[in-house]
Amino acid sequence: MSSVAEDSFVVSDAESDAFVPSPAAAKKKAAPAGAKKTAAAAPKAKAAAGAPKKKPLAKSKANLGADGEGELNNDDVVMVDATNGSHSMSSSQENVVPVPAVAVAASSSSKTATQTYQKLSQLEHVLKRPDTYIGSIEQHTEKLWVYDATRKQMAYRETTYVPGFYKIFDEILVNAADNKVRDPTMDAIKVTIDKNEGSISVWNSGKGIPIEMHEKEGVYIPELIFGHLLTSSNYDDDEAKVTGGRNGYGAKLANIYSTEFTVETAEARTEQKYKQVFTKNMSDKGKPKITKNKGAKDFTQITFKPDLARFGMDRIDDDIEALMMKRVYDMAGTVKDVKVFLNGERLKIKGFKQYVEMYVSAINELSNGGPAAEPKVDEDGDLSITDGAAPAPTKQTIIFDSTVDRGKTWEVAFAVSDGEFRQVSFVNNIATIKGGKHVDLVEQQIVTKIADHVKKNKKNGPVKLPSIRQQLWVFVNCQIVNPTFDGQTKETMTLKASAFGSKWTLSEEMLKKILRSGVVDNVLSFAKFQQEKQLKRTDGHKRTRITGITKLEDANNAGDRRRAKDCTLILTEGDSAKALAVSGLTEVGRDNYGVFPLRGKLLNVREAGHEAIMKNTEISAIKTIMGLQHGKQYMSVDSLRYGSLMIMTDQDHDGSHIKGLIINFLDHFFPSLLKQPNFLVEFITPIVKCTKGKQEISFFTLPEYEVWKEEHNDGRGWNIKYYKGLGTSTAQDAKKYFRAMNKHMLPFQTTQEGDRELIDLAFNKKKADERKEWLSQFKPGTFLDHNIAQVPISDFINKELILFSMADNVRSIPSIVDGLKPGQRKVMFGCFKRKLKAEIKVAQLSGYIGEHSAYHHGDVSLTATIVNLAQDFVGANNVNVLMPNGQFGTRMMGGKDAASARYIFTNISDITRKIFHPADDNLLTYLNDDGQSIEPQWYMPTVPLVLINGSDGIGTGWSSQVPNYNPKDIVANLRRRMAGEEYVPMSPWYRGFTGTIVAEGGPGKYKCTGTYNQIDDKTWEITELPIRSWTSTYKELLEERLAGTEKVPAVIKEYKEYHTDTTVHFIIELNPKGQAEVAEKGPEVFFKLTTPISTTNMVLFDQWGKIKRYATPEEILDEFYLLRLDMYGKRKEFLVDELKMQYERLSNQARFVQMIISRELIVNNRKRAELVDELRKRDFRPFPKQGKAKVAAEVDDDDEAEDDQSGTDGDYDYLLSMAIWSLTKEKVDRLLGQRDEKERELNVLLRRTPQNLWDEDLLRFTEEWDKMLDEDERRLKDVSKNRKNKPGGGAAKGAKAGAKARKVLKKKAGSDDDDDDALDLDDDSEDEFKIAAPKPKKKPASPVKKPASGSAKAPAEAPAKPATANGGAPKRAVTDGSDTEKSPAKKQKSPLPFSMPKDENEDEDDYLVPTKAKAKPKAPAKSRSVSAASSAPKKKSPAVKVDLDDDDDDDASVGAGDEDGDDSIMADPPPKRAPSGRARKPTAAAAASSQKSAYVDDSDDGDEAHEEEDEDAYED
Repeated sequence: MSSVAEDSFVVSDAESDAFVPSPAAAKKKAAPAGAKKTAAAAPKAKAAAGAPKKKPLAKSKANLGADGEGELNNDDVVMVDATNGSHSMSSSQENVVPVPAVAVAASSSSKTATQTYQKLSQLEHVLKRPDTYIGSIEQHTEKLWVYDATRKQMAYRETTYVPGFYKIFDEILVNAADNKVRDPTMDAIKVTIDKNEGSISVWNSGKGIPIEMHEKEGVYIPELIFGHLLTSSNYDDDEAKVTGGRNGYGAKLANIYSTEFTVETAEARTEQKYKQVFTKNMSDKGKPKITKNKGAKDFTQITFKPDLARFGMDRIDDDIEALMMKRVYDMAGTVKDVKVFLNGERLKIKGFKQYVEMYVSAINELSNGGPAAEPKVDEDGDLSITDGAAPAPTKQTIIFDSTVDRGKTWEVAFAVSDGEFRQVSFVNNIATIKGGKHVDLVEQQIVTKIADHVKKNKKNGPVKLPSIRQQLWVFVNCQIVNPTFDGQTKETMTLKASAFGSKWTLSEEMLKKILRSGVVDNVLSFAKFQQEKQLKRTDGHKRTRITGITKLEDANNAGDRRRAKDCTLILTEGDSAKALAVSGLTEVGRDNYGVFPLRGKLLNVREAGHEAIMKNTEISAIKTIMGLQHGKQYMSVDSLRYGSLMIMTDQDHDGSHIKGLIINFLDHFFPSLLKQPNFLVEFITPIVKCTKGKQEISFFTLPEYEVWKEEHNDGRGWNIKYYKGLGTSTAQDAKKYFRAMNKHMLPFQTTQEGDRELIDLAFNKKKADERKEWLSQFKPGTFLDHNIAQVPISDFINKELILFSMADNVRSIPSIVDGLKPGQRKVMFGCFKRKLKAEIKVAQLSGYIGEHSAYHHGDVSLTATIVNLAQDFVGANNVNVLMPNGQFGTRMMGGKDAASARYIFTNISDITRKIFHPADDNLLTYLNDDGQSIEPQWYMPTVPLVLINGSDGIGTGWSSQVPNYNPKDIVANLRRRMAGEEYVPMSPWYRGFTGTIVAEGGPGKYKCTGTYNQIDDKTWEITELPIRSWTSTYKELLEERLAGTEKVPAVIKEYKEYHTDTTVHFIIELNPKGQAEVAEKGPEVFFKLTTPISTTNMVLFDQWGKIKRYATPEEILDEFYLLRLDMYGKRKEFLVDELKMQYERLSNQARFVQMIISRELIVNNRKRAELVDELRKRDFRPFPKQGKAKVAAEVDDDDEAEDDQSGTDGDYDYLLSMAIWSLTKEKVDRLLGQRDEKERELNVLLRRTPQNLWDEDLLRFTEEWDKMLDEDERRLKDVSKNRKNKPGGGAAKGAKAGAKARKVLKKKAGSDDDDDDALDLDDDSEDEFKIAAPKPKKKPASPVKKPASGSAKAPAEAPAKPATANGGAPKRAVTDGSDTEKSPAKKQKSPLPFSMPKDENEDEDDYLVPTKAKAKPKAPAKSRSVSAASSAPKKKSPAVKVDLDDDDDDDASVGAGDEDGDDSIMADPPPKRAPSGRARKPTAAAAASSQKSAYVDDSDDGDEAHEEEDEDAYED
């Protein structure tokens, strides 16, 4: 549709049926119109005089203009053909074609000539001959794409509909879409289908139709457009238009075939609203109603009631509704930047790509249920080993491409078909259901490129293009200039490609994806024939004796003519399993059983090259031992040396994989053997044995064991032993197994339909996309039940082999819930269980985790996991949950420069328990491994850690890349979600990165750019590299370009390095060639300072353990939000229950003491059982002891006795075990006070919502995060200062400082403070680790003043404890700089109703923040007094403490200094050296900060002390 011109106004409906307002065009057409009018006068008069009166289909003057004559006087003359009922149209008498003589003669007896020749008005002709305009009005039944409302996707099914009815609806819909071309600001289309009323309404928010009188026709323009035929704005073929209209019928057809047709439009320009109603098939026109419409926006709405009777319909049925709904979804996918509503609900389709994805499930269904290739039959009547064509893929993904050429958009998608060419296409929003030239353009390019790719492999035979075409499924949405179609129904676009006005070209990127999609699988099968001829050389034969295979324990009857079919070859997993099998043969004999051990896993023959298969000794050995012949179709096993093959592997995932590889081998080369009953057998062994005395129960699956365990008192009294490997079984066990051979032999079922596709899916690397879909359908808890007579291969693939693939994915892909992989989760579990507040060697921590979390892999892998969790350099973690105390790697080598695990230490960082709140620990679902309770299914962090730290991993069929995001953006979006607001889109963000990350290249695509600066023409400075471009790697690149190679010329003259372990700083000098190249390519390309970041592969496990791909970080955040909010509700319930229990417990204790004091209850000299009975009678509540869960294997009779005791008399130990001194009035008062306090806490908690609890946790997290950022900023400023090289004296000064430092380290721990003055490194940098020596016990702590500039504010210093004997680091004596001034304000912002339980490691830090020595304060003694008084403001706080422990000693305080008087060596600065510039000029802010610091430090310690008490109470 063209835009509005200066002298014309163009309006489009479904045919763009608006007027053509160009004055020039109107003048040109005036004369022809007059001529036609004159020429038509005579026939019209003749018809009026002689023609009999006909029954009008509509009023004869329905289309009259203002002058009383028909606005279209060239009424059609229709000749009726008596033979076939055909007709022709003419605008003059000369063009009337007479009826053939035979027809006239045949009808002359019944009709006159006047009756034979009839003239219809245009309106009557449209109604009389609908096929010409709207298609058939009869019901048709055919397979069509429709919208399945139940499944909310497209479906291809048998549909009964009336094409004409569908067409008039489509005309109005396309009319609304065309308005988007006319008015780019249009943003909404609303469609309402009322089945009950039989009405349809289409509304759009585009520019309204001009409400004014047409100067020439004398009618309002809306009436002209919708009430007069042959009115259009598309008659000028010289004007380039990309609308759907062409012939001037369009929306008028919908009017003519409706009993009522209402036009409504509003024009904001004139502030008018227009409404007109047409009835009786457009024959009656209501008077236009024009009203004032101040302040209203533009819109156009068409509401019509189709004339159902004309279509042979009595209502809008489900099929036609599904077809119309599909058409509305078409609009949502093809019309850009327009919100589409259907029946009041907005469709969630925001583009063509998302629209195409609605077909994915249907494609998969068609692929699975498509016609199979006809099998070839050889001369013996046996099936051929290859069909000549690969089976259709079971799962499909869609490849999408979008390009713009000459301002016209082409959107193309591709999928592998089911063996029949399929297409879904649109031209200018018109659905071309039969395709056309635009589809040919796309299809021909894809077919040609695939053919070229196949021909590159010389082993492939000739491939015909039609056979490739049959494997294609293409989706096309394009804009074509002035398109032409095969008819008014517009099912096929006929315009030649050269006139499109644009062109689509297959990109290399899309071609690569197509070639990887599996579409070439079918055409490559012919290459196998030549290879099969060579494979026959390794065939075996039926002979009695085999030599040369030393590890074979051959059956005595193997190869015997009569008895070979009774023999079984046992393939074992390794030599140890072979020894077990040989032990078992003593029970069954050696005549009919042979044993051959596999060396590791069998080769995946489906993916191996021909040469690899030929050289594989195990495959050759199996063929020789079994007597297999390549290419032979086995109708029985009589020709084999062994009649069956038995697989004996471990009961673990690797054992399942070996079984699958053997099945894959047989299916690939000898599929007919899998059709022989009982040929393939597996030998199953128990995975769990339960013994009790002489009783023994064996379980072959863990779920089966779990059911038994629940029914038998958790297995108490039984000895439980796990047998995951065959090596666990003894020779005696083997004899038991073989003695009951029928119990342990489980045959595989013969192959059924679909089994071969499943095997191919599991082992064909080219089916990666299908394998993703397969794995995404996995449900946790799936297992193969062995209590069956035969194992279906499909069940083995889907229920057992899938566990191997999932185990690989589980190790590689994190969970959306906590962002952790299982190895990382085990590390966190071990740290939390150990309460890792003091640092520990990584090697020692690795051993602890391996022991307590059942880690089954190597120590190297586990230590690497610990190191990765602690890394905090740019490009690693935004939030490191462990502390890197030592060399954990830097950005110089991407963490590969980490020290050995035996040299480095770690502990939980301060922020970790702000993320993983201890109050959630009791709500988690903990796993069990061999009876050992291990890490939970997932942790529940306060914020989505997977977005904060990102993730990378490659598994089986799936890979995952999630970028890092800014915690502040995440917290802000979470709070928006709580407030009911929309998310703000987030972009990747990396802590410490100073470059730029900008969106570029489409949705989910970002460009990460380093920082550079041009110093002069030949010198450049690089101060930042792209994310995960490491300094050493980049240096290697510079070295290559400095020296030059054959491929890379020398472009760099020299470079210098000024970077540190945390920053990047290169100075690069270019040679003339380099200067020219950088000018040509630009610095970003020349220096390789950009890398892409994508969010299109964010694959994660959801909360149910299913793999899921997430399109945006906001989608991840929203799923996390719902789960986390639900968990806060559970946390509140748990805390309420705990408080209620404590309230009742304290009440009972107070009442118990009161009754003893008042002598209502006598406890002296009475039996325990008697006391317990009386307590029960007096309604004292029992509180049973909470014993730890017992591992079944560790349970004995003594434990059971204890449990019985604790469940009866022990229920009142909380009363009877109270100390004697508790029997005082003070104790009663205290207990009552504590009870009332619990009641107050409970009331406060009940008033809190889960959102309140979450917001409070977010506050704690952000406060700790701000501290980390402040510390980063301080370090960065220090590094910036050190970049200024000081000429001369640097080495001498450094030597002096080193000598002084060494002198201090030699001092005894009890030396005087004055000796500490020797430690003066005179270094502005505070990044280096400084060892804190113990201070003398006499000396009180002295606060250290720090400058107020930057983020390094002056913290208060509390006394530091000396290093522990086991090597632990001294606890931190100062707070972070950022906490000095900010913390008091933040504490007052959100008073908490109670303190959440917290891990012990949060009450004090385990490392010393290095601070530079400053001038000694004049009154150091005040530090301790101020610190001691700092807890007073806490008492005034409205915070309420949840204290689940009734320990009376709750007055302990942390942070006030030890009695020992330990202090930091940094407390007293050296007196002999002049202070630094910052110290010489302290600001007022710095002074004020130092005065506040004591309060801040002790206030925080007070919090930690209270929370430490609470934490103990939450532990079982």
